[in-house]
Amino acid sequence: MEPKTTKLLVLSSLTFLLILILIILSRFIVSKTLFFVAAVIFSLLLIVIAWILLDYTVLDPERRKKSTMRNSSLEGEDLRLEYSFLRKVAGLPTKFSYKTLEAATDDFRALIGRGSSGAVYKGILDDGTAVAVKRIDGAEHGVKEFQSEVAAIGSVQHVNLVRLLGYCLGPRGCGGPRYLVYEYAHNGSLDSWIFSHSRHDGFRSGGGSGGPRCLPWAVRYQVAIDVAKALAYLHHDCRSRVLHLDVKPENILLDECFHALVSDFGLSKLMGRDQSRIVTTVRGTKGYLAPEWLLGAGITEKSDIYSYGMVLLEIVGGRRNVRLIDEGGNASERRWSYFPKIVAEKVREGRIMEAVDERLTATGCEGGVDKQVETLVYVALWCIQEKANVRPSMPRVVDMLEGRVCVAPPPEPEMIVVDLLSIDQDDSEDKSSERKVTSSSEDRPPSSLSYSFAFSALSGR
Repeated sequence: MEPKTTKLLVLSSLTFLLILILIILSRFIVSKTLFFVAAVIFSLLLIVIAWILLDYTVLDPERRKKSTMRNSSLEGEDLRLEYSFLRKVAGLPTKFSYKTLEAATDDFRALIGRGSSGAVYKGILDDGTAVAVKRIDGAEHGVKEFQSEVAAIGSVQHVNLVRLLGYCLGPRGCGGPRYLVYEYAHNGSLDSWIFSHSRHDGFRSGGGSGGPRCLPWAVRYQVAIDVAKALAYLHHDCRSRVLHLDVKPENILLDECFHALVSDFGLSKLMGRDQSRIVTTVRGTKGYLAPEWLLGAGITEKSDIYSYGMVLLEIVGGRRNVRLIDEGGNASERRWSYFPKIVAEKVREGRIMEAVDERLTATGCEGGVDKQVETLVYVALWCIQEKANVRPSMPRVVDMLEGRVCVAPPPEPEMIVVDLLSIDQDDSEDKSSERKVTSSSEDRPPSSLSYSFAFSALSGR
């Protein structure tokens, strides 16, 4: 029954009872004073009874309803606060507003890097937390990368994986760029520490203050272990295996203590444990792609292992694996230098230390590194074997690097890339527009659609 109807019924009943009482009293009580007193007493009694009934039947349910709504609202707020707290404790990504990121990055002026999908900015949140904000441009391309990174990074936590703090859909929702908010790595990416063309403050070769910064051998070896542990976790310790698919020095960050953090899961694929292969379009970075990916045979976690092996060789040698060298100035005097082939030859000749970054050998490596160099080189050559089933798993790589498993001398890889580089050298001699490069540069072979499909994906970054 509606509250208004109930109130009207109660008032009508009360009026009727009062009239009835007055009629009864007028018949049986002769004294007017006694009649008046009795009428007042009975009227007050009826009013009290009516109020109790009205409060119990109408007002009390309304109060209970309002109280329930108020309690529900408080409980909902408590649940939201608790959920937000649990998200932070569990490390789950938080949704940031565009205005928050705009203020944190000084209106996106603090540019610290630029990748294939967009720029990266440094930001400071309201609580003082330093973050790296990655802007993902492009409509379709950006959506896929955004969904992939949030799904992959948001579900995994490891000390050697860069932590995804949150995300933002941008000012225009689904139509504009998207943003990923990462923890900030104070020492930048690995490539700026191992390749000689980078000049910044930090560790210096020879201890000077003006030379290129050079990562000491002990730190390089630990970085190799850190990255191996991160990939082992992605491949074997997640509920769904995660393939990174873009392992390279640029995607390995160094924190303030020079611990490695694997970053940029933009190309990652989630892989169920019952799936042996995932066939996907060729993406990633040229120079680090596994042969089975280039041949369209499908990829597994062994594709990441191949890329990891290529990174190990660059850590050892302090140079790009593929480099164009100009010994004179004429096109006929240009040649490709393929570092994995050089390393394999040094191993075969027993001169493995000659493959080490000359900046380290010039200043004198720490004592007892010969065994570590041999281990790192052997592991790298095992990882870049053309046959995927020959490559070790990442947990086994970790055991090898930490000395729990002996590393046998690897078979020399077939290195079909060398033949492809020779073919390209012949082609490049016929092109008068070929740009001039110097032997000291860290240039990479250009990718061109005129080359074979396999070679076009074997050049540098």
